[in-house]
Amino acid sequence: MTPDTAMVLAAGKGTRMAPLTDTLPKPLVGLMGKPLIDHVLCRLEAGGIGRAVVNVHYLADKLEAHLQEWSNPEIVISDERAELLETGGGIVKALPLIGARPFYLLNSDSVWFEAGAPALARLSGIWDDSHMDAVLLVVPLDRSSGYAGSGDFVQSDDGRLTRLYDAPADEGYVYMGTAILHPRLFKDAPSGPFSLNLLFDRAIRSGKLYGLVHDGDWMHVGTPGAIGEAEARLQTLGPETAANR
Repeated sequence: MTPDTAMVLAAGKGTRMAPLTDTLPKPLVGLMGKPLIDHVLCRLEAGGIGRAVVNVHYLADKLEAHLQEWSNPEIVISDERAELLETGGGIVKALPLIGARPFYLLNSDSVWFEAGAPALARLSGIWDDSHMDAVLLVVPLDRSSGYAGSGDFVQSDDGRLTRLYDAPADEGYVYMGTAILHPRLFKDAPSGPFSLNLLFDRAIRSGKLYGLVHDGDWMHVGTPGAIGEAEARLQTLGPETAANR
């Protein structure tokens, strides 16, 4: 089952990206000659995902004007101008636009290199609607950049994820901000702003949070310094990077 809709998180203020975000929303900050959000939308276009719901808040007019240039995927705006709802609350607000089927979730500051089959296709290939509420794309620490932590999750032999602090391991996996989620994950979700991590923890308790280990490199582009680091890493990966990023 390949989802036909994606949710792209693009509403944040991008304070860690200042001063670049003093006058520009973070999704429009450039990387390798094009805005961050275009890297995400190109992934969706290449994967045949025809529709992207994008939430907006900070400098929303500038972001909307840019998104008007896109027709594939079709862009649908989830307007958070009145209140920034964080990751969980933003998706809850957008659910009427997303629909009742499982959907892709992508952060607009997440960029990756693919060493094999496309990551979005790999996610949809392992999705099992009967017992999964979420499948998160994760990567080993040594294949990530722009991430300062020690990891987010560990993975059991059956693919389920648990928090790194709940099950210590020699190597934790980092969540790449890309996933397939089922709308039922949001049943009885809080109202207003809240972190998606709240629902990930609930899915862990019910045994319905799964992971897929990415086979390439991942770059979290959240600060000005991370831009140069990501560009250097992409250049190092080889000439095919431009086609695969």
